[in-house]
Amino acid sequence: MPHSLIDLLWRDHHEAPGGRSRGPTARVSTANVVDTAIRMADGDALSSVTIRRLAAELDVSAMSIYTHVNSRDDLLVLMVDAAHARMDRPSFGRFGWRTRVQRVAEANLALHQAHPWLGDVMDDRTALGPGTIAKYDHELGALVPLELEPLTCDAALTFVLDFVRASAKALRPRRRADELADNWPDWSARLAVYLGEEYPRAQHVGAAAGMSMGGPSSPSLAWEFGLTRVLDGLATLSR
Repeated sequence: MPHSLIDLLWRDHHEAPGGRSRGPTARVSTANVVDTAIRMADGDALSSVTIRRLAAELDVSAMSIYTHVNSRDDLLVLMVDAAHARMDRPSFGRFGWRTRVQRVAEANLALHQAHPWLGDVMDDRTALGPGTIAKYDHELGALVPLELEPLTCDAALTFVLDFVRASAKALRPRRRADELADNWPDWSARLAVYLGEEYPRAQHVGAAAGMSMGGPSSPSLAWEFGLTRVLDGLATLSR
């Protein structure tokens, strides 16, 4: 009988329902299945994680995988929760809220860069397992000095993490963007001819920004600028 996703996520918790065995003793565990799927996604891409390929990687049948997960969708959620459980969580010590939140943002950026597929899964699915809840609980601690009401505190953390996810996607290596940056002086000069006087603001601002960044955009600069603005925005909530 299939287990609910919530029970799969909390399968090792002492309050998990009894009778979790799903047939004869398996050659691999649910943790093995999830770990292997994460390794496949990290090494290739999320599209490489299929039940058939996962079974081949573990040298078991596809039906054996289904004794651990109900579907690929459930597997993806388990992968997210496992990644959350293993991420480095920054210590807060006696730091003020601004440094605490910055450390949370930087730790989450590192998490997304280690697992580039993570944001894509989280766009469509929510994991409410022990790893995700422990992460959430810890990160709320960064906001304690602000003394926010619960709803505002939750929204503030979401605000930070949404910014990190968007930035992590922008910071992914992109071959075509790199090619454009490599040839930016030629592109910039040729583009200026086409812009002429028709788009004065784009010409003025874009040319200055492009010269400074050495290309049409700089995700790293956008990250630094954006994170400062996020922290400035949260400062308005300070009592």
